[in-house]
Amino acid sequence: MGRLRLAIVGLGMAVTPHAKGLLDLASEVEVVAAFSPSAARRAGFAARFPFPTCDSLDAILDDPRIEAVAVFTPPSTHGEIGLACAAAGKHVLMEKPLEVGTARAEALVRGCRQAGVRLGVVLQHRFRPAGQRLAEMLAADALGRIVGCSVTIRLWRSQTYYDEPGRGTLARDGGGVLMTQGIHTLDLMLSLAGPVETVTGFVTTTPLHRMETEDMVAVAVRFASGAIGTIEATTASFPGFPEEIALVCERGTARLRGAELLVQHQDGRREAIAPDGSAGGAGADPMAFPHDHHRAVMADFVAAIREGRDPKVTGEEALKVHRLIDALIATGREGRPVAVAG
Repeated sequence: MGRLRLAIVGLGMAVTPHAKGLLDLASEVEVVAAFSPSAARRAGFAARFPFPTCDSLDAILDDPRIEAVAVFTPPSTHGEIGLACAAAGKHVLMEKPLEVGTARAEALVRGCRQAGVRLGVVLQHRFRPAGQRLAEMLAADALGRIVGCSVTIRLWRSQTYYDEPGRGTLARDGGGVLMTQGIHTLDLMLSLAGPVETVTGFVTTTPLHRMETEDMVAVAVRFASGAIGTIEATTASFPGFPEEIALVCERGTARLRGAELLVQHQDGRREAIAPDGSAGGAGADPMAFPHDHHRAVMADFVAAIREGRDPKVTGEEALKVHRLIDALIATGREGRPVAVAG
């Protein structure tokens, strides 16, 4: 079986780590075309990466050579582009979030399933070695039942970040710190600790930012397992810090801090994975991280197509974090406990 023939749609800020990953995967993937409606972006992309560009989405949809499309456009365009790709029989790798609203995200997931194409979602924190090791330990019951889980996401974005047209708006991005930044850590949390049942707390926009959506969240959560915990998220914490997931378990505790893992067992054993510099992006430059985990997402997506299986993060998996974010926003808006939709 030859290389997977893939096209890229969207050549803005988000494309860079993916394009670097595709260079690394050149023996497995052939980039047939890269498209942006902006001629300037096509030229800028072509100057940095040795991939052919094209000037229309139709050229990609109509090209029978292209088996899959990687979409890195603004969230509000994901549904339309993804469904067009599915209708053309092309597998889809979608940058997070799936869409700006859960109903639109559900329509995208449903459309890809009905078309018989694979839909993978770029939630790359699941591919960090530290998180993968902790997932293995939990699956093997090495720590016992989880009784507490708390998440801290303290990032920094200056006002210039939100001054870009559309950024931090419901119409283009679908939300603020939760949907744009926190979604990665919340997805990883759900994959480790299981579904959240109920949330109650506060969501606000601080005086540090002029923006439509939220930049600070403080919420208490109850998991379906009975565990309790907290979610704290902000883009107003200068200069930005690695996100953390802390698990309190029956036989020990575990802490993920960026790409670092520390597990302390009650019997005295200790396991650690040292930080490797791959968990940047917490500060003013949101792209200050290497492309290792994006490459892993792409490699898994390619393997899933070749092996006839689902990618590690499917559309259905991504919908879980969308529904959690909906509940977090609702509790802040309504001032009452909110159940997370199943």
